[in-house]
Amino acid sequence: MPDTTIPHVPTRQVLGSAIALWLCYFVLITMRALVVELGEFSDLLWRRALVTLAGIVVTLLAWPLLRRFDGRPTGVRLAAALLIMLPAALALAVVNQQAFAPVEAQMIARLTDQTAQPKPHPGGGASNVRVRHDLSGNLLIDIDDPTTGSGSANKAAADARPITLIQNPIEHEGLWRQLTDVALGRYFLLIAWAALYLALGNAEMVRAAERREGEYRRAAKAAELRSLRYQVNPHFLFNTLNSLSALVMSGRGQAAERMIQTMSSFYRHSLAADPSADVSLADEIALQRHYLDIEAVRFPERLKPVFDVPDTLVAAPVPGMILQPLVENSIKYAVAATTRAVTVRIVARADGDRLVLTVSDDGPGKTGMESGTGIGLANVRSRLAVRFGSDAHIASGPLPDGGYATTLTLPLSRRTLS
Repeated sequence: MPDTTIPHVPTRQVLGSAIALWLCYFVLITMRALVVELGEFSDLLWRRALVTLAGIVVTLLAWPLLRRFDGRPTGVRLAAALLIMLPAALALAVVNQQAFAPVEAQMIARLTDQTAQPKPHPGGGASNVRVRHDLSGNLLIDIDDPTTGSGSANKAAADARPITLIQNPIEHEGLWRQLTDVALGRYFLLIAWAALYLALGNAEMVRAAERREGEYRRAAKAAELRSLRYQVNPHFLFNTLNSLSALVMSGRGQAAERMIQTMSSFYRHSLAADPSADVSLADEIALQRHYLDIEAVRFPERLKPVFDVPDTLVAAPVPGMILQPLVENSIKYAVAATTRAVTVRIVARADGDRLVLTVSDDGPGKTGMESGTGIGLANVRSRLAVRFGSDAHIASGPLPDGGYATTLTLPLSRRTLS
């Protein structure tokens, strides 16, 4: 089975880069042909297109071999590219030679025909042009000067004249020389593409490392959120057990039983969701209703809960149990600290793209909570910081007319939780 842990260059990028490289080659050599007349343009055009197509095919055939070295050190990948592209370049050289051999033969034949025609001599008469081969197969031309006369002396003079080398036919020149020359050019193109492939591979490795880092950060963030969320439940349980103990000690058995049943409903609700996941504001408010019902058993005459949550905001996602420590603080510092009735108010409102949640009471308004040294406010601050960073903040303090309020401001999302 292939190793899916190693990042690979996407197939689309491989195809696109190979096609782009060889199309660029095709355009450049076609533009050169327009400047330098080498033969029939249309005949050369389709041959160049054939060579270009072969270049794309050979490059893509070399790709699976290069891919086997993905994830290896850069030096190993570079050495592999240099070796793999050698036979690929030779294969392209063979294709190129086969494609253009007929054109080369036609050019040699045309040149031979032109040089074999007698040419007029400036001094009168005509120069005879003779085409012949030497013992090595080189194509030579002899031009007879009519002013030199005839005879054996003229033959000796002709033999002494310099002869011009026109062409060394391919069958005697050596096919490997021509292939080597073309292969070097193709090798450069293939190595250029291989270097691009290595760069794309390195980019994929960097992106994969960034994705892994992001996953690790999200996992650490989720773990921290779970830890903070689990910190809330024991704190709440400690307070409610103390309340339950007080009811039992005072002989209020029915009230204690009702508190136990309400606690059961509360924990079923609070433990059902993922501790690191958001819940709808409606679910969060329902949870706080459960909690206040529990505390109402202790303070049936003193606790007056009030909820002000617009219907347009009930679907807004919020961190689960984010209001719990704030409501507990109101119970501890306001309701339990006085003998009169205290109203605990939970209000939600929208302020542009922000959701503003306020938990307030009209109790004594103790300022000891402002320091945030208790587990409640410290926990809420930490959870907001982990979940939203600098996009959320908390403010708390006594109210001018008495009482205490804590306000959470966090991003307002209109998405619907599944």
